[in-house]
Amino acid sequence: MRLKSIKNIEKITNTMKIVASTRLNKAQRAMAASRVFNKSDAEFYANAEPEKAESEKTLLVVVSSDKGLCGSIHSQVSKSARRRIDELNGAVDIVTVGDKVKQQLLRTHGDKVKLAFNGIGKEAPNFYEVSLITDEINKLGKYENTEVLYNKFVSSVSFEPSKFSLVDAAAIEKAPGLSKYELENEETSETVAEFSLANSLLTAMAEGYASEVSARRNAMDNASKNAGDMINSYSILYNRTRQAVITNELVDIITGASSLD
Repeated sequence: MRLKSIKNIEKITNTMKIVASTRLNKAQRAMAASRVFNKSDAEFYANAEPEKAESEKTLLVVVSSDKGLCGSIHSQVSKSARRRIDELNGAVDIVTVGDKVKQQLLRTHGDKVKLAFNGIGKEAPNFYEVSLITDEINKLGKYENTEVLYNKFVSSVSFEPSKFSLVDAAAIEKAPGLSKYELENEETSETVAEFSLANSLLTAMAEGYASEVSARRNAMDNASKNAGDMINSYSILYNRTRQAVITNELVDIITGASSLD
C-alpha cells in the first residue's frame, strides 16, 4: 500500500514539473517585457535625480503569490520584509500582494498590514491587473517613500529578494533634473509617480512569477527524484519480503512431505 501511494505521488509531482516547465517560458517572456518598462523608469529617475525625503512612515509593498509547493520562495521574501521593518524601526505600513506572504507577516506584524490582495500568481501578470492594485494602494493616502519588495529572478535555479525604492509626486516635482523634460501641466509629476508605482509592481510581480514557476519546477523535480528513490528502496524490500515468505512456505511443504516418508 505504501509503495502504491508513493507511485501515485511521483505521478503527481512529475506532472506538476511538466506543467511548471511549460509555464516557465511564458513567465520569462512576461518578465523580459516588464524589464523594458522598468529600465525606462530607472533612466527617468537617474536623469531627474529626485531626493528621497526623510519621512515618518514608509509604505512597504511585499509581493508574493497565493500558491505553494515552490520551496522557500515565500519565506525568503517574508524574512527580507521583517528585516526591512526592523531597519525602519517599525515605522511602516505594509501592503501584501499574495496570500502566502500575508499569512506569514500577519503572524509577526499584523498591526502593520493595511491592505492585502489575493488571487495572485495564477497567470503571468498584466498591466491592467497591476493598475487596479495601484489604484487601491493610492487610496491609502500619500507616502513620501514607497518600497516594493519582491523575489528577483536570477537564473532557473536561483532567486534573491530585492526592492524598488520610489518617491512621491512632490519629490519628483522638486527634482533638479526634471527641467530636462518638457512637461505639459502641473499634474505630470502626480501621473509619473502613479505610473512609476504601477511599473515597479508589474516588474516585481513578473519577476516573482518567473521565480516561483522556476522554483516549483525544481521542487517538483527533486520530489520526483526522491519518490523514485523511495520506490526503488521499497520495491527491493517488498521483493525480499515476498521471496522470504515464499521460501518459508516451500520449507514448510518440504518438511511436511519429508515427515510423511
